[in-house]
Amino acid sequence: MAGCGDKGGTDKATKANEAAAAMTIGFSQIGSESGWRAAETKLAKLEAEKRGINLKVSDAQQQQANQIKAIRSFIAQGVDAILLAPVISSGWDEVLGEAKAANIPVVLLDRQIDTADPSLYLSAVTSDTVEEGRVAGRWLVEKLAGRDCRVVEIQGTIGASLVANRKKGFEEGISSAGNVQIVRTQSGEFTRAKGKEVMEGFIKAEAPGSICAVYAHNDDMMIGAIQAMKEAGLKPGSEILAVSIDAVPDIFKAMADGDANATVELTPDMASRAYDLLAAYNKDGTVPPKWVQTPSTLYLPDTAAAEYERRKDLY
Repeated sequence: MAGCGDKGGTDKATKANEAAAAMTIGFSQIGSESGWRAAETKLAKLEAEKRGINLKVSDAQQQQANQIKAIRSFIAQGVDAILLAPVISSGWDEVLGEAKAANIPVVLLDRQIDTADPSLYLSAVTSDTVEEGRVAGRWLVEKLAGRDCRVVEIQGTIGASLVANRKKGFEEGISSAGNVQIVRTQSGEFTRAKGKEVMEGFIKAEAPGSICAVYAHNDDMMIGAIQAMKEAGLKPGSEILAVSIDAVPDIFKAMADGDANATVELTPDMASRAYDLLAAYNKDGTVPPKWVQTPSTLYLPDTAAAEYERRKDLY
């Protein structure tokens, strides 16, 4: 009986892959501003090749205008589906309406959009970005064990839904602890260079020894912040706690070296889930859930060395 069950599952997967194999899919990617973003693109390409999908990737260089242009190009090319990782949450209704009119399903990857018409996209494959912030905040409260803590926050690109959500979640995560407060917050635009610049500003603005912890909306900004702390003669990971989101290889290396304390995983393997639901939709019109949620896992230094080895070739 177990053997029959396995075969049935295999047959279903095979049929779904066959349905996807003839597909041409356009992917409007935000850019390559971080290690995580590069990994998402790499995994999307590898999985498409494995399934026989013709994937067309357009790098928007973090500009919404470039994404809108790319989507219109995909529509003109008559692709079978479009993947969109939206750089910001608003301003998509018109172009997604054009895709809908052309009967081209759109799947959002790793970020949601603000729209009064959810029918403009088929599904969204994302984490719970509020929960990511909550996980980071709860970890910090537990780590502090009642100690007073002044936190500086390095946000991502303002206007993106996940930035507001990661901020909201972290605030909720620390809300039960009156001893923890966010004293400064500024955008680091999801890049290492900007994260370093922002952290340098925080260090200059705050009294020596007054910063207890740094919360960064992605690991790349935290890597930049760690560099700034070291250059200022501070000890990240001990004098100043460091918690961020994404779980890219370099943050695991930083944790193994004692320079960071925690990261919350945002899996870059979003496209495979999108391909699964598009294959089913293409095959027989199966309508997927409006939201396909990926897990938000907390990683600490005890597994950092092993996680670095496991992930390093993906980024």
